[in-house]
Amino acid sequence: MDGHSDVVVVGAGIAGLTAAALLAKSGLRVQLLEAHHQSGGCAGTFRRGPYTFDVGATQVAGLEPGGIHARIFQHLGVSLPQASPLDPGCVVDLGDGRPPVQLWRDPARWQAERQAQFPGSERFWQLTAALHRANWSFAAQDPVLPPRNAWDLAQLLGALGPANLASGLLVGSTIADLLQLCGAAGDTRLRRFLDLQLKLYSQEPADRTAALYGATVLAMAQEPLGLFHLEGSMQTLSARLEQGLHQAGGQLHSRHRVTGLKRTAGGPPERCWQVEGLGPGDRPFRLQCGDVVLALPPQTLPALLGSQLPSGYRQRLSHLGEPSGALVLYGAVARRDLPAECPAHLQRAWDEPGSLFVSVSREGDGRAPAGEATVIASVFTAARPWFELSPEAYAARKASVQAGMERGLRALLQLPEQPWLHCETATPRGFERWTGRPFGYVGGLGQHPSRFGPFGLASRTPLPGLWLCGDAIYPGEGTAGVSHSALMACRQLLAARQQPLVLT
Repeated sequence: MDGHSDVVVVGAGIAGLTAAALLAKSGLRVQLLEAHHQSGGCAGTFRRGPYTFDVGATQVAGLEPGGIHARIFQHLGVSLPQASPLDPGCVVDLGDGRPPVQLWRDPARWQAERQAQFPGSERFWQLTAALHRANWSFAAQDPVLPPRNAWDLAQLLGALGPANLASGLLVGSTIADLLQLCGAAGDTRLRRFLDLQLKLYSQEPADRTAALYGATVLAMAQEPLGLFHLEGSMQTLSARLEQGLHQAGGQLHSRHRVTGLKRTAGGPPERCWQVEGLGPGDRPFRLQCGDVVLALPPQTLPALLGSQLPSGYRQRLSHLGEPSGALVLYGAVARRDLPAECPAHLQRAWDEPGSLFVSVSREGDGRAPAGEATVIASVFTAARPWFELSPEAYAARKASVQAGMERGLRALLQLPEQPWLHCETATPRGFERWTGRPFGYVGGLGQHPSRFGPFGLASRTPLPGLWLCGDAIYPGEGTAGVSHSALMACRQLLAARQQPLVLT
């Protein structure tokens, strides 16, 4: 495959699919390149016999009216995937013998729940709610953050309101700082709950999660927002975005792995970038384009750009910090072995290999035959050490991890000793093969105050015509977060071409 496009988008996860579809809808010639045989990335799926497993992401935000997915699908002219709101959004077992915490969808019911579970903490929850409202009104204006030129700065300033200027005083604070400010720092049970929930969405505990990021994470399960369970599988989200891309004339090329990006000098601006890689059968391909949108982790840039990467930017990338990997157990059980009215999403404090986030399929949702259910349990882990193990040590560690996760699931779900109709475990090595991400990284950068918002990595790079989107770019991970980042990069790219992009 050789040729010329206006834009080449690299990586067909949710961010790349969103960017490619929006740019094609704006009339640009778009080629979307994906190394895997299917789109979706960490929000994709795979099958084992009669079972469909969501690879990584198992719940979706942003499908509510005015949410980022709802706005994007309306703009693309495609229907929303079938989904049902999660109520509760999650059930969190702190492992202390007390009733688990239920994140109810109704705000009043959630207020009663948290007051019963964490008495004396309401000042903290009211403060985070106020910060969340300020954040949400800010995000609805589609800001550019962090700004890198006058146009970016104008978009940022236009999105700011009085509440944002006030909450900006906390831009360097953590959720733990808010606890201290509200007199709730001594509540160890509340702190344990916050550490579990924040680690799930920000990859950091309360004392390392930016207050402005964490405030919205803690409010995502309640109306008028909410977390949603997709019918069929998570792949339906990708399928809708693919539909929007194809309707707008864009093209998706699977099994096309990009190996190099080159900025050419002296040629016309519409051909200033050359994208090289290997297609099916390892056949080389080369594309020329005016812009490249990279929806891969920014840690891939040094290898893709080589000596063209500016030294200062290379140094910035080297100090981003180490993202997490994941250990994931994919299982299937008879539904009769699960508790009655088993919730779709649960979290359990657990020591080895770590706290579990568990997703259980619903009857009739397309993931398992009637009377059966898929059970997916995930744990964050340091990724790089898994690649340093000998084959023997790797097999032993993987078996130990699976045994520990099975014990945790039996404790959480009251499963019998041998409940599994199917059971397998993935490590960062498997995620590297599936996603092509270095060391099988999942999620983006931990949302520490030093890496969030104005201090984060910008979508606009120092190399003209090279843009970033995905979970390492503001506002962070999750399908809603990466879609916001894709929209931001597309607005910047199109503004440089004198083409506005406005979603209703």
